Amino acid sequence: MTQVSLTDLIAGARAGLLVSFPTDTVPALAAIPEEAALIFAAKQRSQDKPLILMAASAEDLWPYVKGSENEYKVWQKLADKYWPGGLTLVLPASDRLPKVMNPIDPTTIGIRVPNSAIAQTILAQTGPLATTSANFSGQPPLQTMTEIETQFPQVLTLATTEYQGEIPGMGIPSTVAKWTGINWQILRQGAIKLDLSSDNQV
Repeated sequence: MTQVSLTDLIAGARAGLLVSFPTDTVPALAAIPEEAALIFAAKQRSQDKPLILMAASAEDLWPYVKGSENEYKVWQKLADKYWPGGLTLVLPASDRLPKVMNPIDPTTIGIRVPNSAIAQTILAQTGPLATTSANFSGQPPLQTMTEIETQFPQVLTLATTEYQGEIPGMGIPSTVAKWTGINWQILRQGAIKLDLSSDNQV
């Protein structure tokens, strides 16, 4: 049994262990950014598929990206509109980001704030975590902690008693939008339908 309490899961994550918890989209497989290699190994994930940096607030994420003052304004506008929620923004990475998060192209990083009380509670205490969906690479995302526990016995999963009453995730991965330097390019249409009108360009 690897189902643990909220306190133990947070302590495990901070100690560099692999953890899994519910979010507003699909359950996350997560680790502190410096230990992102554990996620690639557990999922048998190709190095060219970067992970997402997830945090409890946008303020926790901005230090990991870099851009001009104008770009920050555009990014902030989209973040204010869709976060917390199922939108991942792929932005230029700052030097603060461990290269192991995106081994092939460490110049960019996807960031997201989930609209999930339990995920936010965890992230507020661990700081930003490297995350991805909990499944073997190429397989559909697993939807329950029990399924995750069966497939990933080494991962600390959050005991179901810890988040009763929480609205379950919608089961659809986040929408991914990449900043090109002048506007947004949709890499994956997912949980959120983006309105990319002209006010979201530099």
